Amino acid sequence: MINQHNLITPEEAAEYLCVSVKSLAKWRSTGENNVPFIKVGRCARYSRVDLDAYLTKHTHNSVES
Repeated sequence: MINQHNLITPEEAAEYLCVSVKSLAKWRSTGENNVPFIKVGRCARYSRVDLDAYLTKHTHNSVES
């Protein structure tokens, strides 16, 4: 269950994902990269659980031939 104590700010999410805050803002507005976020009033917030799932889904292992 998500509650306000499980949510982090865009600044914290950007640091967690190793991207810029501007990138997250762009992705929210365009839907690019499909990073899940929650709107709380006018504020965007992120769930660490959702971010972990996003990272897991986008983790790739290279295979050498």
